[in-house]
Amino acid sequence: MTLASPFAFKASISEPRDVTPHTADYETVCQVIEMLTLDYQRQPSLETIAARLGQSPTQLQKTFSRWAGLSPKAFLQAVTLDHAKRLLGYEDLPLLEASHELGLSGPGRLHDLFVTHEAMSPGEWKAKGAGLVVRYGYHASPFGLALVMITERGLAGLAFADLGGEKACFEDMAKRWPRARFEPDSTATAPYAVRVFDPARWSAEEPLRVVLIGSDFQIRVWESLLSIPLGKAVTYSDIAHKIGQPTASRAVGAAVGRNPISFVVPCHRALGKSGALTGYHWGLTRKRAMLGWEAGKA
Repeated sequence: MTLASPFAFKASISEPRDVTPHTADYETVCQVIEMLTLDYQRQPSLETIAARLGQSPTQLQKTFSRWAGLSPKAFLQAVTLDHAKRLLGYEDLPLLEASHELGLSGPGRLHDLFVTHEAMSPGEWKAKGAGLVVRYGYHASPFGLALVMITERGLAGLAFADLGGEKACFEDMAKRWPRARFEPDSTATAPYAVRVFDPARWSAEEPLRVVLIGSDFQIRVWESLLSIPLGKAVTYSDIAHKIGQPTASRAVGAAVGRNPISFVVPCHRALGKSGALTGYHWGLTRKRAMLGWEAGKA
């Protein structure tokens, strides 16, 4: 079973021992996002933010702009809770159009990356990974350290670890397929990390192969997520209607939370009924970062 679905992303990749500058950048950006989210009504200036972080305004501006593609001030407009709540009044309005109202730049290419995916059979899923070899490695990403997991069929898992949380991140993913054999192999996973996060590799001519490992219901939900284009968000209720189970919003939310291929299968674009960002398995701040990063890259 294969489908082609459009969406997009970015970043520079290297092995964990070489990613200190990238990790430091992510930690800085993470703190700025949290600060802007909490204090958005005060509209803190660049100087105020820099003083709180003990950095120079010039360096902070360069770091943030390089990472997000826009200034902290513009990012504030794109990712604050106020911006998220606006979605309630524009259920079918793409995030990019909402961003335009806040002064963000015009849209660019929206469908640069195509994903070809296949689902494991119900029998294979029920086997809990028995006979499956999963190779994994940690790589730098715009959203912290990324855990990339692959099988012979393609990308099977993508998760994110905070500093010192690599072990917990791996255990969270590995328990999904308890009978699989897991082998560390960052050399094998590195090309996938580059493919996902390097915009120069977003090409329909070179599709990224993804294998979805889950129940029939979960896979239907994840396939629906793949159809959400960059810059647009939908609610759990929207997804429930799309898969033909309009009363299953809560179950949809649970399936979204179990998505094993974060970011590539864009569960961060799914919102609660009120239009709020709601929770995110890898952290609400990271979800805000992803949405703002996508708005900045369009």
